[in-house]
Amino acid sequence: MPTASRRIFHICLALLAVTTAATRAPAQATLPAAMQATIDSAAREVLARTGAPSASIAVVRDGKIAYMNAYGSARLEPAMPATSSMRYSIGSVSKQFTATAILLLAERHKLSLDDKVGRWLPDLTRANQVTVRQILSMTSGYQDYWPQDYVMPPMLKPTTARTIVNEWARKPLDFEPGTKWQYSNTNYVIAGLIVEKVSGMPLVDFLRKEIFTPLHMESVLITDDAALGPTDPERYLRYALGPVRVAPKEGKGWLFAAGELAMTASDLARWDISVMNHTVLKPASYMTQQTNVLLKNGTGTGYGLGVDVGAPNSHRLISHGGEVSGFTTQNSIYPDDHVAVVVVTNLDATSASGQIANRIADALFGATDIATDKAVAQARTIFTGLQHGSIDRLLFSDNANAYFSDQALADFASSLGPLGAPTEVTQTRQSLRGGMTFRAFRIRCGQKSVALSTFTLPDGKLEQYQIASP
Repeated sequence: MPTASRRIFHICLALLAVTTAATRAPAQATLPAAMQATIDSAAREVLARTGAPSASIAVVRDGKIAYMNAYGSARLEPAMPATSSMRYSIGSVSKQFTATAILLLAERHKLSLDDKVGRWLPDLTRANQVTVRQILSMTSGYQDYWPQDYVMPPMLKPTTARTIVNEWARKPLDFEPGTKWQYSNTNYVIAGLIVEKVSGMPLVDFLRKEIFTPLHMESVLITDDAALGPTDPERYLRYALGPVRVAPKEGKGWLFAAGELAMTASDLARWDISVMNHTVLKPASYMTQQTNVLLKNGTGTGYGLGVDVGAPNSHRLISHGGEVSGFTTQNSIYPDDHVAVVVVTNLDATSASGQIANRIADALFGATDIATDKAVAQARTIFTGLQHGSIDRLLFSDNANAYFSDQALADFASSLGPLGAPTEVTQTRQSLRGGMTFRAFRIRCGQKSVALSTFTLPDGKLEQYQIASP
């Protein structure tokens, strides 16, 4: 057996190597070479820093797969480079497929989201008070059967979905239904059982018939039945900052509707495109799935039905992460921008997939929003001038020029001048307000950072340029 040092050597060798021979996307759309290089560099840097052996990515732009690549080693012993044709377990990203199955059945009037789960599983705790919608939105109160980021001894033995709900969904609820949000895999085991009872077929058969086959997602594998094969990535874990080691495989039955799917990054991207194009569900059902669910007190949960919902930097984002033993995934869909980013890795308990996905999104939106680059450059120029007590008043509206009185300019210069030249100017947020474009920036000068907020009028002049402590 190779030693731990040899395992580390294999990792380093793979991460320093040139990008592996990856299957590229069909020639539907292409990212500029510079952007591809930026993405490749980001992926390699994150892998090297986190220790994740490999990653596979798929990027959707303009509603088409525009780039695919794979990095690092899918298997360390014997060494096997990762390729885009390999399947990775996607963990909890599987939940959006289960939620879609429920929504399909609702469209066909086989059930309602407001039905009580007791209609199908009457022996669960307070089954006649918990709704299907609360199950899908993580507001039911049923306790999570697998909150840990590792595999416990009982999970190495086989189980069944029914056994899971009998043990965890017959306990007292963790809270009153609809009053709190708490992530719980148990909810989706319940949802999967409901799909099977209503459709009259195994969940996976329903998904294949209604989703995978129509969308030509030919790589899908059910890892609840068995581990990935020898031509796919090995699953890995690390203890603290120790060497990468093979992770245990969960026993049969533990993943089910909560996390049993594996597929290529490109097949998950095909799913994302179908979400953008409203291919599987009706538009109203997608709206229901992607709407921020509110608690009974009106507080937003940031979660829809099997998906996280948000709008970072004014880009609507429908996303979800996934983790099972030895794998992590990040799936991010920006439906209004017709952009999606898929990242899968073969190391658990790591944020590598999310980090890579965020870096890719930054590259995509940074390149398409030239106005952002101009705004950053302008913010830096004005900041440097203010450090010396001067501004170009042609850049500002009458109101802003009135704000920059002699006293204001003196205070800007005396407080900002000693910080030294700005070393970093980053736009952190953008939105619309009062007919103007609002932008927030972080400006770093050495070890000190300040916050900048601006309002830009339609004619391009600045109505506001305010500096404050971060």
